[in-house]
Amino acid sequence: MPESLPAPAPTHPLDPLTAEEIRIAGAVARKEQGLGDDARFVSITLREPDKGAVLDFRQGDPIERQAFMVILDRGSGDTYEAVVSVTDAVVSSWQRVPNVQPAIMLEEIFSVSDVVKSSPLWQEAMRRRGITDVELVQIDPWSAGNFGLDVERGRRLLRTAAYVRESPTDNGYAHPVEGLVALVDLNAREVVEVIDGGVVPIPPTSSNYDAQSVGPLRPDLRSLEIAQPNGPSFAVHGHEVRWQKWRVRFSLHPTEGLVLHTVGYEDGGRIRSILYRAGLSEMVVPYGDPGIGQYWKNAFDAGEYGIGKLVVPLEQGCDCLGEIRYFDAVMADESGEPLTIRNAICVHEEDYGILWKHDDLFSESSEVRRSRRLVISCIATVGPYEYGFFWYLYQDGTIQLEVKLTGIMETAAIRPGEEPRFGEMIAPQLYAPFHQHIFNFRLDLDVDGTANSVFELDMEAEPPGPENPHGNAWRAVARPLRRESEAQRVINPSAARCWKVINPNVRNALGGPVGYKLMPGSSATMLADAGSSVGRRASFAGKHLWVTPFATGERHAAGDYPNQHPGGDGLPAWTAADRSLENMDVVLWHTFAVTHAPRPEDWPVMPVEYAGFSLKPVGFFDRNPALDVPPPTGHRAHAH
Repeated sequence: MPESLPAPAPTHPLDPLTAEEIRIAGAVARKEQGLGDDARFVSITLREPDKGAVLDFRQGDPIERQAFMVILDRGSGDTYEAVVSVTDAVVSSWQRVPNVQPAIMLEEIFSVSDVVKSSPLWQEAMRRRGITDVELVQIDPWSAGNFGLDVERGRRLLRTAAYVRESPTDNGYAHPVEGLVALVDLNAREVVEVIDGGVVPIPPTSSNYDAQSVGPLRPDLRSLEIAQPNGPSFAVHGHEVRWQKWRVRFSLHPTEGLVLHTVGYEDGGRIRSILYRAGLSEMVVPYGDPGIGQYWKNAFDAGEYGIGKLVVPLEQGCDCLGEIRYFDAVMADESGEPLTIRNAICVHEEDYGILWKHDDLFSESSEVRRSRRLVISCIATVGPYEYGFFWYLYQDGTIQLEVKLTGIMETAAIRPGEEPRFGEMIAPQLYAPFHQHIFNFRLDLDVDGTANSVFELDMEAEPPGPENPHGNAWRAVARPLRRESEAQRVINPSAARCWKVINPNVRNALGGPVGYKLMPGSSATMLADAGSSVGRRASFAGKHLWVTPFATGERHAAGDYPNQHPGGDGLPAWTAADRSLENMDVVLWHTFAVTHAPRPEDWPVMPVEYAGFSLKPVGFFDRNPALDVPPPTGHRAHAH
């Protein structure tokens, strides 16, 4: 059985808060500020120490532990930020944050169904559709967004959509109640508006996907065993994993989810820094259907909900395979008490095929090495969707982030005989709207130190002429991104565009600067108009790359409080200063997307869709760093 490892006592400044530290922080804030029952803790997280102090830390040094918290007073509607010294058990700072709505809390999500079902206006709308028993009606809560409406002012809101289940285990998304939207004031616990676009027949076809519902299962799948009889090749030290030549720390943040810290690679007897911090900055899911039941759907799954709060426990044999180490995650609930997510993070190794190979035809010799990668992963369930976040470390110095998207698509009903313009049919009278899943990852690279510069690399064809008489030549062109205004870029697959972070102060054996390059995948930017509500609020999604100088308070691409925000915060606000980026501590913000044109094959549950990027060494090493991987031994192969 895999071993589940609870959170150890902190031994490093970046270790996440323990259950006891969360309990202390919540109690200190309640006592010193006289917080009543209306005070809810939206989040309690580690207040990460100054970067310089972390880099200077040595094992055994004293550690000052501080908690950062966001608190909502439901009575007044006010939001507060606080810092509590856990070490000294005192509130270090307390301030009101005006004109913001903090992230939606789980207790609000779970309570909204009863509020909607008790509304006479909503009940009447359901009766118009022939539905009088609402016990099995599924209410899905959605962040309200910001559309400049009078009803939005001064309220903490959720919008809801409804689906009809034929039984408690039925797939409700097969039976949407089209065009019926309830707007809920969360603090007042009341429905303030019901929007009804008219009755559309509820799609009749059931679409369940459990093994019992789908019919006969394939009989020809035989067991596939993954065994490591001597145990895994990695070692765990608190929240640090050491594997091959890699050193990496990790944590689970309630807003950002899985975060990597202080990633380094052992080379020449020392640990060389690559990444100081890497994690999800923000993600947004905009829908491309202007219908009354769809146009407002544009969830910011990190800033509005907290992707880390929605991480689910992992199970052996399905989510991960092999010799596994699971790690629990401790977060705060809305009362300021610790809440443990069992098996929240999975760490294991995977075989990844050929690492390198060559058959020498002259000497008739052959050398081959197999690739292995370390996997650090978690999976979050956000409404009908699942998002798997997988960080991979490879033996050749590559770092990869892969998002695996699965779950159930959002659906809409359509009248018999009609065809959707802004979606695709997936079942009779049922369609799935066009939409995007747009991610932005914040990558604080420290390539052999914090003084770095960024270049854009394009492959450009050389014009025919004296230097290219045969017309076959092309060259690599590197353009420096010297200021923030120059560092807002989009991909160009035809030029094989990538972006390189170098340390101009450290040279490799060939005399060039050491570096790592960001290799993007192919993805669209946001398709919604820049002047639309979601376009204003998620303006980061218009560029694949932003670069900023490191600043402690700049963590989220759409700002710290995107919930019901009109837009303009985050990256567009910070980069308006047009700060210098040369030979200094820089942060890359990489946007990538899955643009989903639904297929019948995506229904009723989607096969996994993949998206992500890689960070590859470029001049960081003097030669292939994986030459010292030993030849494969002990493998059994069967040929017939």
